Amino acid sequence: MLEKGFSSPTDRILRLKNTLLQAKPYVESERATLATLAYQQYEHLPAIMRRARVIEKIFHELPITIRADELIVGAVTIHPRSTEICPEFSFEWVEKEFETMEHRLADPFIIEKETAQALSEAFKYWPGKTTSSLAASYMSDATKESMAGGVFTVGNYFYGGVGHVSVDYGKVLKIGFRGIIAEVNEALAKLDRSRPDYLKKEQFYQAVIISYQAAIAFAHRYAQEAARLAQAENNPQRKRELEQIAQNCRQVPEQGATTFWQACQTFWFIQSMLQIESSGHSISPGRFDQYMYPYLAAGSSITPEFAQELVDCCWIKLNDINKTRDEVSAQAFAGYAVFQNLCVGGQTEEGRDATNPLSYMCMEATAHVRLPQPSFSIRVWQGTPDEFLFRACEVVRLGLGVPAIYNDEVIIPALQNRGVSLQDARDYCIIGCVEPQAPHRTEGWHDAAFFNVAKVLEITLNNGRAGGKQLGPITGEMTSWRGMDDFYQAFQQQMTHFVHQLVEACNSVDLAHGERCPLPFLSALVDDCIGRGKSLQEGGAIYNFTGPQAFGVADTGDSVYAIQKQVFEEGKLTLAELKSALESNFGHAADSSPQASLSENDLCAMVQQIIDRDGSLDAAAIKEEVYRRLSSTAAPQGSQRFAEIRRILENTPCFGNDIDEVDLVARRCALIYCREVEKYRNPRGGQFQAGIYPVSANVLFGKDVGALPDGRLAKAPLADGVSPRQGKDGSGPTAAASSVAKLDHFIASNGTLYNQKFLPSALAGEKGLRNFGSLVRNYFDKKGMHVQFNVVDRDTLLRAQKDPQQHQDLVVRVAGYSAQFVVLAKEVQDDIISRTEQHF
Repeated sequence: MLEKGFSSPTDRILRLKNTLLQAKPYVESERATLATLAYQQYEHLPAIMRRARVIEKIFHELPITIRADELIVGAVTIHPRSTEICPEFSFEWVEKEFETMEHRLADPFIIEKETAQALSEAFKYWPGKTTSSLAASYMSDATKESMAGGVFTVGNYFYGGVGHVSVDYGKVLKIGFRGIIAEVNEALAKLDRSRPDYLKKEQFYQAVIISYQAAIAFAHRYAQEAARLAQAENNPQRKRELEQIAQNCRQVPEQGATTFWQACQTFWFIQSMLQIESSGHSISPGRFDQYMYPYLAAGSSITPEFAQELVDCCWIKLNDINKTRDEVSAQAFAGYAVFQNLCVGGQTEEGRDATNPLSYMCMEATAHVRLPQPSFSIRVWQGTPDEFLFRACEVVRLGLGVPAIYNDEVIIPALQNRGVSLQDARDYCIIGCVEPQAPHRTEGWHDAAFFNVAKVLEITLNNGRAGGKQLGPITGEMTSWRGMDDFYQAFQQQMTHFVHQLVEACNSVDLAHGERCPLPFLSALVDDCIGRGKSLQEGGAIYNFTGPQAFGVADTGDSVYAIQKQVFEEGKLTLAELKSALESNFGHAADSSPQASLSENDLCAMVQQIIDRDGSLDAAAIKEEVYRRLSSTAAPQGSQRFAEIRRILENTPCFGNDIDEVDLVARRCALIYCREVEKYRNPRGGQFQAGIYPVSANVLFGKDVGALPDGRLAKAPLADGVSPRQGKDGSGPTAAASSVAKLDHFIASNGTLYNQKFLPSALAGEKGLRNFGSLVRNYFDKKGMHVQFNVVDRDTLLRAQKDPQQHQDLVVRVAGYSAQFVVLAKEVQDDIISRTEQHF
């Protein structure tokens, strides 16, 4: 039997999960207040020492809490699923949203009046002192104007910490924080006082020692709290648990772990402490099954059931972490995303299969907890056991959007191409959404920026203009093009211009973090910061990258091919006609879209008519009927030609159907972006590398893009990641995957993201499982990098929209992360609903 199913979670896990599901996220003020007081007290110190004193004060004074039923303890906030504020990065946006954050479109948080008052008092110190203010001072006005025009954004690290790292959990498990302090003291003793860099290195080492002594004290505070609770506890079982928790927190992470329970507690202390030091997200556990398994294997006295419950508890704790962003960024990261990517399977550093029993237990934990975190991933290669892949497919069929699946045969050589050694590349993990890196050796700056390729296309079609402004170079009016070579020359010039500005913006933010917010606690857990005597933010890592990601690739490819096909090959349209149609949004109002122009009752009636007529429901049929009705009822008088032009464009073959002449145009457009990005270097001495993934920015930044030659109306969502446009991959999942595989995933070494959506019935039974496994193997054989799945039907999603209270535990894949469907903004929900429902 291929199908094994999953066991049931314990009652404890169900209670802990329910607490999180029912929790309302709050903004808390304690960290902001403590950090501000420390900054004021230690203004005279160098930046790295100030940061050490900041983290020291926070670890000593941040309120602590042990929640009911917990076996693994340590919390960033008092309220479950809540967040602290880090004003050293930015603060203005928080103050502006005191009255609105609770009611905003995406990711609302409650800010109580007392909290707002405490934050307002802390914020008085920060004008002109944040990383964001310093970064802004480095940027040119032209770059800021392009960001305001929707070409790209660096808001992620501009407003917050960097994160996007996987640290050396295994090292702490072995030697503890005391071992790290000893290592730093040894490096300090070896310093050559005659060298000009002695003072900076000495300050870095002192900062690490202060940070880790404070971190040990933080764990001991939990030991004391657990002991206090144990004394007052009447339930004998809970009393024993609290006594053991107290013993664990006295042992770890100060010393190395000796049991699997202590290993789990060590893991969580590291994870939560990294979140406390900085507001960076995507702090990813990496290869959990590799560094944790030795402690499971050595634990002869632990029962399999209790070991599984401990893993489940780690999964629960990962969902307790939360993060607030400014209103615009919250829409791009909709769903309270924190991107803690945990990866299992793959290869060892020696090139042998790395699968072990804990790899399977992680899948079981995902099935038990059924929450968005961790962002669970698996690695697959030619030596991956079929059992492992089929088991992962069983998890996918649960409809949680995980695991995301990654191809060693593409990622390992892609990393080697960037200078990563073979051994380190084989040990890669996934960070955040889909970004590969050598764990605890890399400062990757993944997710450094969103770059809107479709916006660059629009600007190219308008001779460098956007919204009436001359944002890009003058490259010629589209009506003057004599062939596709003229287009590609103009597109390349615009891409060169805007990627240069993108790099300027990224490097401005990079410099600001290095100067104002080095992170000693994090740095000591990444090689080779201790060896080099410098923080991660100053170039201490072995591998240093900056990874901006693009979206709108499929829209651009389809649009360019439509021009090639309908204008220059078949002559159905002239460039003048196309230009006029685009400028008029195909005869529709600037803010109209198919969904906005038909009422819900009209849409329901139309769908029922299609079912009655065809006996089934097909996305292409729905879209064709929507456009027919819009053309006949919504378009203004005299716009019939615009509607006809749009139908011609809509009927052009599209990316996602395994048609070489179409797919290779999308490949070429993506390569123009990727090759331009990799020309640049960052202040830490590393290379820029391109990625193609959107988070949910394809919806948000689609609003900045006008009508396109693929027939898309202005402001509509763009395609997500490297996926075909919604509803356009109508030739089946294998054909769609084949198209995506034709993109050059090797050069997009910062990661590519491919979403597919399946009807649950298509994957049912052993036959469905075999088909599913074969689809993944076939796609990877063709050198696709990554694929992830939603397994849910449209009716379920529509019901959840109407009755969110009854669907609190419905988890879906948004982009490089999963989220509770009911907490997503409606426009993001609609984007997921609109994706093609595949079947075999």
